[in-house]
Amino acid sequence: MMIHNLLDILITGLILGGIYALIAVGLSLQYGVGRVLNIAHGEFIMVGALTTYSLYTVFGVSPLVAIAVITPALFVIGYLLDRTLYNYLRKKSPNADAFSATSLLASFGLLFVVQNLMLLIWGANLKSYSYLNTSVSIFGALYGFNRLLALGVAVGVSIVFYIFIRSTRLGKAIRAAAENPTMAQVMTVNVKQVLAICFGLGAALAGLAGILYSLIFELQPSKGIELTIIAIVVVVFGGLGSITGSLIGGFLLGLVTSIVNFIDPSLSLVAFYLIFILLLLFKPSGILGRQIHAD
Repeated sequence: MMIHNLLDILITGLILGGIYALIAVGLSLQYGVGRVLNIAHGEFIMVGALTTYSLYTVFGVSPLVAIAVITPALFVIGYLLDRTLYNYLRKKSPNADAFSATSLLASFGLLFVVQNLMLLIWGANLKSYSYLNTSVSIFGALYGFNRLLALGVAVGVSIVFYIFIRSTRLGKAIRAAAENPTMAQVMTVNVKQVLAICFGLGAALAGLAGILYSLIFELQPSKGIELTIIAIVVVVFGGLGSITGSLIGGFLLGLVTSIVNFIDPSLSLVAFYLIFILLLLFKPSGILGRQIHAD
């Protein structure tokens, strides 16, 4: 029995951690590179989740197929948001601190706009659907195939994204822009384009996380702010702006959440707040010990 409990905690933790990692990497791209603390990040997650719900329940579109529709659409929306709203604020802001403040206020406004649009479209009631909800036995313990699918996709995307950010030309440009935007521009990096791509990638990863989230949890437009809080805690835990730290932090905090849920599910958010406070007090730079960079 103890082995089954430990296995259940581990697998559930990895599933949650995979989703948390995708959520946090998206926010880390937007904040670590573009210096936009996007408080509306959780709303993009719920847009992805609820759109998946509608595509499946109304049109019979598989959530796996929905990935190919929703993530590019949210990338375009995020890209355009940066090229218009946030680029305008960058031009009008006298310095980086002023831009951080105005972009934060803008993202609060965006949160309320997107949340109210979701309420108009989907209403306030909880929604869920069943997809590939058959059981799979692992060492005698049963797990929903949809949960294992979510884990597999999250881990696969995390690995691919890590390789992308480390090995590709665009990935190196993103890291350079995160480290020193002025020097990156001197080295012929189109910083404006990179910032817009980062915001678009952040929105796309949020949408993908929302698709995986919808496979497991009940959905409601108001849940976005809770997911934003989780993303902020993971980003701080991993190291502000660190993409690698966000990946590692997501999986570690997923395991912490699984352990807390096993003890008492009502304490999960309390645990996140406690971790956040302890980090701010004792290690504000996060587990990788750096302030703002992309690796």
